[in-house]
Amino acid sequence: MNIQIPDRMTRQSPAASRAGGSSFYLAMRILNREKREAMFEVYSFCRAVDDIADNDMPRPQRLELLSVWRQNIDLLFSGNAPIGLERLAKAISRFGLRRDDFVAVIDGVEMDACADIQGPSLQELELYCDRVACAVGRLCVRIFGMNDSDGKSLAHHLGSALQLTNILRDIDEDAAVGRLYLPREALKIAGIESTDPKAVVSKPQLGAACAFIVERARGHFAKANEIMSGCPRHVVRAPKIMGAVYREILEGMVSRGWAPPRNRVRVNKPYLLWIALRHAFV
Repeated sequence: MNIQIPDRMTRQSPAASRAGGSSFYLAMRILNREKREAMFEVYSFCRAVDDIADNDMPRPQRLELLSVWRQNIDLLFSGNAPIGLERLAKAISRFGLRRDDFVAVIDGVEMDACADIQGPSLQELELYCDRVACAVGRLCVRIFGMNDSDGKSLAHHLGSALQLTNILRDIDEDAAVGRLYLPREALKIAGIESTDPKAVVSKPQLGAACAFIVERARGHFAKANEIMSGCPRHVVRAPKIMGAVYREILEGMVSRGWAPPRNRVRVNKPYLLWIALRHAFV
């Protein structure tokens, strides 16, 4: 059975348009056409499976749709691209994208589809980050043209940094739907015993738990920058933009603080453009 492919994956412009709302759009735009189109296809795949996990349909139905995506990934790698996924098949062939990384992304969103994550162990959080973020990074670095060793290391560190930043940025939105990605180790440090999402985000000690994640994210950003500093500039222009944008978001949240109301931190468009120009041409 083939999954019904969303319109955004069957036409060129909607895929690019969907990516246009992301923090990664400028980083994608500086790539040459072939790499840019491959990135749009990977991004569309990730959004498609993520939308399934976040849907309010019954969990068994979500799991069934993700199972169908697994079947379609198998078809892609057997040379039988389902209708609507021909451009993704082209990207896979052109850049040697790996089946295991696509499957890992599905495994990651399936963790959300199976049950709402609430106060996972640090080990469980790291597995989640590897699947939903680092695996995406492993697909991207092959499109960027990085060598295997540096690429895998960058995917791990930058992917982890970006996902941890997302967790902090979306903490209130996640709590509203019953999710809490702050690990139990962070909650314990903060003296928070509950793992109930709404209860935790209302605690005055929340900042101490978030600080635990901030320091881990900073460490990953630092390692990612170290890796990129040793790579040819033209290969790491896009990930440098991604890292700079998300580091700005992270530090913006630290400056804002963790007491309510926690207004969403955004990077303004002029600064986004400055970041893109800085790394695109320097």
